[in-house]
Amino acid sequence: MVPLSFGGHDFRALAEGALYWPARSALLVADLHLEKASWYAARGQLLPPYDSEATLSALATLVARTGATEIWCLGDSFHDVGGCDRLSPDAQILLRGLTGATRWTWITGNHDPAILDRCGGEVAEEALVDGLVLRHEADPSELQPELSGHFHPKLRLKLRGRSVARRCFVGSARKVILPAFGALTGGLDADHPAIIRAIGGTGQAWIPVEDRLLRFPLAA
Repeated sequence: MVPLSFGGHDFRALAEGALYWPARSALLVADLHLEKASWYAARGQLLPPYDSEATLSALATLVARTGATEIWCLGDSFHDVGGCDRLSPDAQILLRGLTGATRWTWITGNHDPAILDRCGGEVAEEALVDGLVLRHEADPSELQPELSGHFHPKLRLKLRGRSVARRCFVGSARKVILPAFGALTGGLDADHPAIIRAIGGTGQAWIPVEDRLLRFPLAA
């Protein structure tokens, strides 16, 4: 876990694409996209149906590692409004175990704006927590420090003559965009115009590596 200061608070950035907030014992993740594979399968594109269990197992590992007692999911936790109903029995057990053991909040997103049963937890369109706005998609006009997801940012790097894409955080003075945490999620280049607009024109891509945070400047 790598120290990261934002909005007057100390966080820890995790290589898995989550943020840990020690003062609240809280873990923040974005864009789980649970049951994405089954959504595609229903439309004729067959994918291995293990994405939800893989994502929830990875999240459970982080909860155990950090000791988090509070979880914030920043939108698009399910790939569609029916995703919760399609969870396998094993995935439901995993999820209910997590929501039952923590103070869990689902922030709604564009993929999952209206789900009634999410296997536990509370639901909110957005939240203001200790002076930080938590929402799914960054609002360029927001003046308060803001944490969000939605864009699935990734950074393309040249390593030994090869192009490598790594998921990354994107940050500016007032915004942090988390990468997608889901096992079956693509990504948008960190310097894409939509991301640059969302953060206000200038920022950085951050990749946690062991004990340090690699920073790469981004600009319009």
